[in-house]
Amino acid sequence: MSEAWFDKGLAVIAAQQFGYLDVVAALAMLAIAVVLSYRERLGLEKDLLVASLRAFVQLMAIGYVIDLIFGAERFIWVLLMVVAMAAFATFTSTRRARALPGSWWIMAAAIGLSAALTLGLMLGLGIIDSRARYVIPIAGMIIGNTMTVASVTVVRLLEDARDQRPRIEAALALGATPRQAADDLIRGSVRLAMVPVIDSTKTMGIVFLPGAMTGMILAGADPLEAVKLQVVIMYMLAAATAVSATTAALLTPRRLFTPQQQLRRLG
Repeated sequence: MSEAWFDKGLAVIAAQQFGYLDVVAALAMLAIAVVLSYRERLGLEKDLLVASLRAFVQLMAIGYVIDLIFGAERFIWVLLMVVAMAAFATFTSTRRARALPGSWWIMAAAIGLSAALTLGLMLGLGIIDSRARYVIPIAGMIIGNTMTVASVTVVRLLEDARDQRPRIEAALALGATPRQAADDLIRGSVRLAMVPVIDSTKTMGIVFLPGAMTGMILAGADPLEAVKLQVVIMYMLAAATAVSATTAALLTPRRLFTPQQQLRRLG
């Protein structure tokens, strides 16, 4: 597949230049959220300010790192960057599922498999090439979305296992295997995790214009070029999140039960 339109799409996004004064001016929008939190006594002012400052510092730092990688144009640095992103995403997801023994490996498998499969297909089919300016932004989208989906899947499974403990234990007592006892929980957690992805796909172009497409249009790209890029991203994320949710859901029951096929006490 020709990459001309994809190359043009990524290049035109970078055409709009922003200065630090623009960033400072944008703080006015953050101030609205802070004022609303203060007036309604939500207690989110500190969290909003800390999160915003942290995001700025992290983005600036990663911006310099990516700039160095772009200049080096060595695939080994691209690969290390993607691995580091996946590792940090795994760490973040694991914190939400700390009550589950071995949750780190589940999150690592869900995020790593979905990222490797999706990126591998895109590279193999010639949709993108192995240059850093292609792989790193795409990997960031994949890993960010699969991290969220994996977290939702596992957290939902844990909550349902706690709430439905009597039913699960009754099924085990009647001879069901742990997988059979947790089958409804698995399907429910995957469906819940995939709902935002499916809903956003259904309403794309009608209710909202996605980020990559909006960025290209604002930068002056041909709307049809923006659509092509966004369609690729949409299909990519649908596949990646489905793999992530399914992997997490299938691996979690192995940790929900003891070797004696008893449901663990989960916090």
